[in-house]
Amino acid sequence: MVEITIRGAGILGLSIAWICTERGAKVQIIDPGGPAAGSSGGVVGALAPHVPENWNAKKAFQLDSLLSAETFWADVRNVSGAEPGYLRSGRLQPIADARALALAESRCASARELWGDHADWSVEPVPDTGWAPPSPAGFLIRDTLSALVHPRLGCAALVAALQTRGVSISTQGEDRGQVVWAAGLQGLEMLNAQNHRPVGNGVKGQAAVLGYDASGQPQLFADGLHIIPHLNGTVAIGSTSERDYSDPVSTDSQLDDLIEKARRLVPVLANAPVLERWAGVRPRARSRAPMLGPWPDRPGHFIANGGFKIGFGMAPRIAVVMADLILENRNTIPEGFGVEASL
Repeated sequence: MVEITIRGAGILGLSIAWICTERGAKVQIIDPGGPAAGSSGGVVGALAPHVPENWNAKKAFQLDSLLSAETFWADVRNVSGAEPGYLRSGRLQPIADARALALAESRCASARELWGDHADWSVEPVPDTGWAPPSPAGFLIRDTLSALVHPRLGCAALVAALQTRGVSISTQGEDRGQVVWAAGLQGLEMLNAQNHRPVGNGVKGQAAVLGYDASGQPQLFADGLHIIPHLNGTVAIGSTSERDYSDPVSTDSQLDDLIEKARRLVPVLANAPVLERWAGVRPRARSRAPMLGPWPDRPGHFIANGGFKIGFGMAPRIAVVMADLILENRNTIPEGFGVEASL
């Protein structure tokens, strides 16, 4: 039985452990902060695709991951008995003007070509439901590929599922077997200290949770803002992107502005109470794609980092390609995702 130590209990580390144990490996996870202690313990959880055009390896990989997420999270739910808050409910986006409308309509055909029968991209009139952003053109883009997951509930469900398979999750311990470094921001900082140029950095994000039940509705993306109706009867609003910050976990007027923007865009949220304000720092690799692969000059050590805003959406496929590499010595990592792209 192959032994694996995973350094990091965020979404990437937990997902890699899940797939590796599925293939028979013996896994232990070590994280000084415990599960979802970093940005994986956030509140947003938007799983949204790139636009269906200018196709490349990154977009194809993301499509595969979003399509496999439903089975991935269903298996986690079935084994753990815990609800991860996953739902492929789609997404609505407003259309600014006639030019944007023509572009959106042209993407209907490219989505049919690139997404096939797996998902739709359509243009439709603004529905009279109250759960839709204003659209100057009078139409919205609806895609059926977007999904959502509750970050904390998803990680908690993965922890419970892994424990049924005998995986230990501890705050300290010695490495056994192959070692996967999925250590988020701390992992990037460690790599930066060992390289002649930075391989990545942290980007702070602020988000909020409102007390409004829109469960089952599509997520909304308008004016750069994600509005996510979680299955637990809350709505998540996020997020900022701050390269410069003094306090990684404090919230400020930037979050106040996001909340007010959400209330303005979706009037049914006008009186929804703010249940939580959240801030955290997300690991962003220099290449802007996740960093995956062997750690150069450290045999038996691997890196899985740089999830940034797409970690939850990419995690199901990242886990598979890392398991391919670690357990079968097969490199199925897509172009641009290799560690060398950020070194």
